[in-house]
Amino acid sequence: MSNSNTLYQHGTLALLVPGLLDGTITMKELLSHGDTGIGTGEGLDGELIILDGTPYQVDSKGNVNLIDSNFTLPFANSHFADYAEMLEVEDISRDELKQQITDASQSNNTFYSVKVTGTFKNMKTRAVKKCGQPYKSLAETAENQSIFTRDEVQGTLLSYYSPQIFDGAAVGGFHSHFMSDEHDFGGHILEFDSVTGVVSFQQFDSLEQHLPTDNKAYMQHDFSQDNILDAIHDAEG
Repeated sequence: MSNSNTLYQHGTLALLVPGLLDGTITMKELLSHGDTGIGTGEGLDGELIILDGTPYQVDSKGNVNLIDSNFTLPFANSHFADYAEMLEVEDISRDELKQQITDASQSNNTFYSVKVTGTFKNMKTRAVKKCGQPYKSLAETAENQSIFTRDEVQGTLLSYYSPQIFDGAAVGGFHSHFMSDEHDFGGHILEFDSVTGVVSFQQFDSLEQHLPTDNKAYMQHDFSQDNILDAIHDAEG
């Protein structure tokens, strides 16, 4: 039986910083831990969002692709959806949305997921172009990103909130991806002006952190030489 109180995370955002971008989990394995999630492919191959058990990839050309079970990822989150409606919002900014969620959840010190369905204005997303070996650092790879915009779009914002004490393993705060209802636009959210819609909330009391111990590059890397937090905040903010 699935446990909706557990957030599953494969890899860490920290391992992306020096360019440890090998795909170390398959989509098939990731989906065994949840029907909802976000992530990126090997070599930072686009931005992924899993909704209702279906994995979508937004590639660097803006195409939305369905991902097969053999697709591999260096980093991903997934969980079994069991959301409860939290609040309805009307034409509020992204900062206002974050504040309302923070105030309503009272959950700053644990992990949770937020799903926002509705109409978004001036949505700006990004996806990174896949790179091959030898991999470059996260900062270098993220420079080769494509930006996509929509003046108005209906869709789903899927976000994971991580406590500040886990900054580095994940993004302290919100990490948000988007998919349009038409499945023709999405990516990692950079910004949007406003949203009108429904906010749903799911809190976790457990984090299942899975590390790629079979990956030699990861196991031998010295993270003490990396400026992890600045690199993550610059790339994922």
